Amino acid sequence: MALDIFVVLLYVAAMLALGWYGMRRAKTREDYLVAGRNLGPGFYLGTMAATVLGGASTIGTVRLGYVHGISGFWLCAALGLGIIGISLFLAKPLLKLKIFTVTQVLERRYNPTARHSSAAIMLVYALMIGATSTIAIGTVMQVLFGIPFWVAVLIGGGIVVAYSTIGGMWSLTLTDIVQFMIMTIGLVFILMPMSISDAGGWDALVTKLPASYFSLTAIGWDTIITYFLIYFFGIFIGQDIWQRVFTARSEGVAKVAGTAAGVYCVLYGLAAAAIGMAAKVLLPDLDNVNNAFASIVDATLPDGIRGLVVAAALAALMSTASAGLLAASTTAAQDLWPLLSGSNADGEGDAHKNRLFTLLLGVVVLGIALVVSDVISALTLAYNLLVGGMLIPLLGAIYWKRASTVGAIASMVLGSLTACLFMFLDGLDANTPIYYSLAVGAVSFVIVSLLSRPQAAAGSLA
Repeated sequence: MALDIFVVLLYVAAMLALGWYGMRRAKTREDYLVAGRNLGPGFYLGTMAATVLGGASTIGTVRLGYVHGISGFWLCAALGLGIIGISLFLAKPLLKLKIFTVTQVLERRYNPTARHSSAAIMLVYALMIGATSTIAIGTVMQVLFGIPFWVAVLIGGGIVVAYSTIGGMWSLTLTDIVQFMIMTIGLVFILMPMSISDAGGWDALVTKLPASYFSLTAIGWDTIITYFLIYFFGIFIGQDIWQRVFTARSEGVAKVAGTAAGVYCVLYGLAAAAIGMAAKVLLPDLDNVNNAFASIVDATLPDGIRGLVVAAALAALMSTASAGLLAASTTAAQDLWPLLSGSNADGEGDAHKNRLFTLLLGVVVLGIALVVSDVISALTLAYNLLVGGMLIPLLGAIYWKRASTVGAIASMVLGSLTACLFMFLDGLDANTPIYYSLAVGAVSFVIVSLLSRPQAAAGSLA
């Protein structure tokens, strides 16, 4: 255990060092928020993949593999296909805009009111993304170090807040590259083959597990469709993902490296699901299936190697937590603060104000992590609000010339309220919140836009 702890502490020290180095690169607002729009294919692929593959993708997919078999990979598949979609179809027009936030697209197509309305939804989403990963970081560190949960959250989450605040996107990019490599080595090349080997090899899995564990659709078509509605489209409109797109040096980098990152996410999901299947053979009677990842790590890996895989899990969690935090601070500083202060945050400038917002919202994320206990519920809440409230007006802004500002705002308000209503009535695990919120948002968007006066776009989106 001492060797495992040493490996994890070494990883944490490296994250802080890279964060400090990133601060030296983040001179301007553009450096801080989008890494100077200068990332090449290697950095872009690593930071995009690390951002997407967080705690739900890693620990959650192992649990799904334990319960459902190989079909548990659909969570990561929906995320990966979303990355491929945004890389092939949206990266080119987005890079031409030279913007910082998703909501700036709505302002260009509609007016500033639409931008500010959508920014409130995006802020809630980004804060929840940061908080859910911070909770998971605290859980891992609590088990590893044997410390109280609140101490683990403050230490683990505080590390993320520290390197995110001082270096912004440059710090996130540098740490994401290391996290991407550790995740790949720890889970794909160490934990997966060792756990399958300990279970007796793939042939033993085929013999000992039910046939449904090898069906790609055993998890259920309703679940697969819901994953796509929430996560595939969530990728298309999430500030944390768009902010990574804005870092690409060129359209070619965004398309090729982004597509490669999406393919990697799908393969990562298959590896995590296979680990869950091996855990089902080795540990068939777990009291809590949510502990499948931690249990298989403890059961199959020797000291030192175990620490590397725990560091890999922390890497996945920290990359997503930092992405959510920077997305939240960018939305607050660029979209909401100008509304309150009357200033213009879209031009050139230094990064001091953005650092302050990252620090303040980092404290908010830590506070949420200390009072929210259900990680999956918080994540589902975030994506239901984001997709239910913003997908329709955003797609309309890009693809429908007849869209209007009042139609967009009506869709945001009614879609978000519908998502909240059905989450309250049917629970956070139900499919109805996303189905009904999209339906109400689409109908209200079309009807109100057609009934309102046609308007010219405030700015070009091409």
